Amino acid sequence: MDTQQKDLSYFTLRLQELLYTSFPEKAHDQSFIEQRSRWAANAYEGAFRSGNAIEQCDHIAEYILFEGLHFSPFDTVFQVVCNEFDTIMADEELRPFTLKMLSVCSSLFANYELTDDFAYSEAYDLLYTEITGTIAIWIEENGL
Repeated sequence: MDTQQKDLSYFTLRLQELLYTSFPEKAHDQSFIEQRSRWAANAYEGAFRSGNAIEQCDHIAEYILFEGLHFSPFDTVFQVVCNEFDTIMADEELRPFTLKMLSVCSSLFANYELTDDFAYSEAYDLLYTEITGTIAIWIEENGL
C-alpha cells in the first residue's frame, strides 16, 4: 500500500503540474486530479504485474494520466498573447492577462474539434487569427 501511495503521489504531482501550467481552469478540480492519478497508478501497477518493462508501464500510465490533455486552449491563447501583444505589457503581466483572455476567447474554441493533434492542423491557423483579432478588439475597447 505504501508503494501505491507513493505512485499515486507521483502521478498526482505530474498531473497538477500540467494542469497548473496548461489547463489552469482544471487545476483546482480535485476530483478530476484524484481520479486520473488513481487510474494511472492502477494502470502502472497492472502493467508492471503483467511483466511489462518499466518504460512500457510509464507509457501506459502517462497515456491514461494525460488523455485529452495534449491540446491546451490556455497555451494557445498564451502563445497569441506572447507573440502578438508582448510589446504592450510587461513579462509578468502576460500570464494574468492570458487567464483573463481565456474566458474572452473561450467561445472561439467551440467552433473547432480540439483533438490532441489540433495544433498541427490548418484550422489551428484560423483559430490563431480569430484569437488575435478578438484580443485586439478587446484591448481597443477595454484597454489593458
